Amino acid sequence: MRDFRSICLTAGLGLAALGGWNANVQAAPLGEGAAPIKIAINEWTGQNVTAHVAGHLLEKLGYHVQYVTAGSFPQWIGMEDGSLDMTPELWTNNLGDIYPKLLAEKKVEPVGDLGLNARDGWAYTSATLAVCPGLPDWKALLKPECAAALATAETLPNGRLVDYPADWDTASAKEIEDFKVPFTAVPAGSEGALVAELQSALAAKQPLLLRFWAPHWLLAQTKELNWVDMPPCNPKDGGRCILPSPVIKVVRAGFGEKWPAAYALMKQYQLAADDQQKMMFEIDQNHKPIDDVVGQWLEANSAKWSGWVEDAKK
Repeated sequence: MRDFRSICLTAGLGLAALGGWNANVQAAPLGEGAAPIKIAINEWTGQNVTAHVAGHLLEKLGYHVQYVTAGSFPQWIGMEDGSLDMTPELWTNNLGDIYPKLLAEKKVEPVGDLGLNARDGWAYTSATLAVCPGLPDWKALLKPECAAALATAETLPNGRLVDYPADWDTASAKEIEDFKVPFTAVPAGSEGALVAELQSALAAKQPLLLRFWAPHWLLAQTKELNWVDMPPCNPKDGGRCILPSPVIKVVRAGFGEKWPAAYALMKQYQLAADDQQKMMFEIDQNHKPIDDVVGQWLEANSAKWSGWVEDAKK
């Protein structure tokens, strides 16, 4: 997604790891099977999971795979010059200036939605329902008793919404202003501080309103975080509107001609948020190697992906 999620790799192009060649698998239309498929590794754990699941599946077809560390924006240089072949998790609310240009010039090709069902918006602990009845409807936040219950000395008479850190360029304060919600957006000091406050409120069963996102490893631990049905803002005005972001897969132009089976697989490839954040938890919190976690998930979930591999061989 963006730089506010779990950072696990440094941005900038560079070789991270080399996947193995599975000589025993004979996928029919491999194309240039000896040429490695270079997969972008961005700055957050969830994307790394998506990339490694895709890489493992491509290896099952019989391809070489290389994982190349590439920042969200620098990766487009690699997609243009051929040092990258695919980026499997692109958040469409964080495109930068280069991707639209490459898309217009037909140098890259979107190959479908990832199926991640990503979320980004205001969220609340289940305990908040007791003081703000009517949630998840955002209009419940307009009630004075709701604002009073969530107020702090810093925000009185308004309630407090714990926002993303100030350098994440959040639209929460503008949405509050536009819809006259009696709350004040108070930026968290960091991603860690935001997560720590949420964990504390969940453990103590206290009311809390904050801006959050999914997938996130914390959501693999709790079912006590709920999403506000956001105000109906103008989706064309990203600076004043918070909306879920479609997450897509993108390959370099000519990918399908060079690797037909890989192309067919990537068009079908899907990864649900629930699956991704469970793997994120194992990597970020239990400190397990990503390839071990991905391998275990693939072994336990063959029913989800085996059909894609078989179809790609036809």
